[in-house]
Amino acid sequence: MSEAVRTSGGYDIAAAEGYAGDVKPGVAWRMLGEVAAARLVDVRTAAEWAFVGGPDLRPLGKNAIEIEWQSFPSMRADPEFARKAAALLGDDRGAPVLLLCRSGARSASAARALTAAGYAACFNVADGFEGPLDGDGRRGRTAGWKVEGLPWKQK
Repeated sequence: MSEAVRTSGGYDIAAAEGYAGDVKPGVAWRMLGEVAAARLVDVRTAAEWAFVGGPDLRPLGKNAIEIEWQSFPSMRADPEFARKAAALLGDDRGAPVLLLCRSGARSASAARALTAAGYAACFNVADGFEGPLDGDGRRGRTAGWKVEGLPWKQK
């Protein structure tokens, strides 16, 4: 997450280019719980959802929306991503949309795409679900949704 962090509505948001900003997973959880219209879009691949697990928003009375930003094996961005997201997000283009991937890179690209499609409050969940690689080349140990102890589940 960028060094330039501002507080908006009580949430720490790091500046970003092309979308509303980056938030840590705990901030995303708070936003999802406190803002009724806030939605989480998990942009990882179907294989990641199936084998790694994903955020469990049931304690908040919500479900994550799963839309692949890139599909394996080509890993090309889906040109229909914004259309698919709009069909599931609905007409409120001012509501917070929190985008999550494995480490925060793909979700930042997806946040830019949704912002360009007219969604005004797209946030990237920095560090994603599993976080960056640690010194041993493994994820899920230093940062991310799972490391912060937020609810998650296997399919």
